[in-house]
Parts: sequence; structure tokens; C-alpha cells
Amino acid sequence: MKKIHFYKYHGTGNDFVLIDNRDKSFKSSDVQLVESICHRRFGVGADGLMLLEESDKALFFMRYYNSDGKESSMCGNGGRCIAAFAADLGIAPRGEYFRFFAVDGIHEAFVDEENEVKLKMTDVSGIKKEMDGWFLDTGSPHFVRMVDDPSVIDVVKEGRYWRNHERFAPAGTNVNFVGQPQDGKVVMRTYERGVEDETWSCGTGAVASAIATFVSNNKCGNHFLMKVPGGELKVHFESRRDGGFENIWLIGPAKYVFEGTWG
Repeated sequence: MKKIHFYKYHGTGNDFVLIDNRDKSFKSSDVQLVESICHRRFGVGADGLMLLEESDKALFFMRYYNSDGKESSMCGNGGRCIAAFAADLGIAPRGEYFRFFAVDGIHEAFVDEENEVKLKMTDVSGIKKEMDGWFLDTGSPHFVRMVDDPSVIDVVKEGRYWRNHERFAPAGTNVNFVGQPQDGKVVMRTYERGVEDETWSCGTGAVASAIATFVSNNKCGNHFLMKVPGGELKVHFESRRDGGFENIWLIGPAKYVFEGTWG
């Protein structure tokens, strides 16, 4: 097997393996290979793996895989990390806005000198009340449950129940447990499908949770500081008259951890 040079990044504890695949040398159809690289005992260890590939629609294309080895929907923290990765490689400008393409469309990003990344997310068409929570798609599907205290929730047990609920079949959903806002600060925890566990952070989940907080608390402001186990993320957005949301920005750090060779 050809040796694979990889890089490890994390966004508030949501960690990823990144590979520069502009030469198309990585066998992206090999589910077992991706799963092996992401394995936390026998591999590099990560919540997901991303390939930076060429695009004729933007500066590059972001291809994302969950740790189960399967190609998946948009990952917000992954998008911030691949933006920082592109800037570190010299592919993208630092200190200027640039665009890249992902499975859910075009994204705009800004990476500063400290790898603080602003990522513009795709518009959200709306949010629906579902059972005792909210359901919406922020690039990935999320079921958001408002709870008194996220710290006492058994995220794996309850998250797995809702992730596999018949309402969200067959694809399933990510699940967020969100506390009440206090001075614009919101505590949240996430169970991610594809990882099938609690993750320390979730970018699309932070956006979904901020919007659900806005809706369920009588439009309590559109600037939120989301507190996740791995740190803090900022979410800004604008609501539309048709019930949708636009100009959605996810902001937070993206950190290089290490690099190495697989194989």
C-alpha cells in the first residue's frame, strides 16, 4: 500500500484526519481504510476524515467521512479545520475571505493569523417542532432537545435512542441536548451519527442548537456563545420572514495537532 501523508487537526475537541488529495491518490472508496485510520485504538484516532480535493467551482472541494468510514453530510467544525488546513498549506489566503465547495454547496471562510476561523454555513430553510424537540437541517440533520441541565444527561443512551428513532429513519439524525440561555451563553452536548458516540463538539450542531434556542425562547437574540465539552463556538445568523435563516456564521479555533505517515 502506498504511504499516506496525513495531518491531524481539531476544532474545540472535534478531531479530524486531513489529507491533501489533489492528486487523487487516496482511495476514497475504501471504507475499511478510512475506518482504520480513524480508529482510536489501532489508528490515528479521529471523529472523521477529510480529503482536500480540486474543484472547478471554488478554491477546493471538501470531502468528509465519519469515523465509520462512510462519506457523510456537512461537518461544521470539519469545514473550519479544512479551511485552516488550506491556509497552512498555502492553498487559501490568510486574512482574506475565500470560498470552497462541500457536499451541501459553497461555503465562505476567513482564517486569521491564530487559526481562528469564520465559516459561513448554508441557509436553513426552516425548523420543525418534533415530539419533545426541534428538527432542522444545517448541512446535516439535527434533533435538538431543550433540557434543564445537559451535564446530567446520559448522552450516549438517550442520543442513541433518538438517533435511531423511526421518525428519522432511514438515515437517522444527530442529537443535541441544549440548556437554557444565560446572557447569550448556551451549554450543549452532542451525539453524532456515524461516530455513534458523544463528540466534544459539533459545528452543525452548534448552529442547529443556536437556532432552536432562538425559536424556543421567543427570539432571544441572534448572537450565541455555544459552550461545548471541548471549548466555545460563536454562532451568528439572521432570521427570515418565511421562517428560514441566512447569513449563518460559525466561528471558533481550528488547531493543528500533528502530522505523520500511514502505511
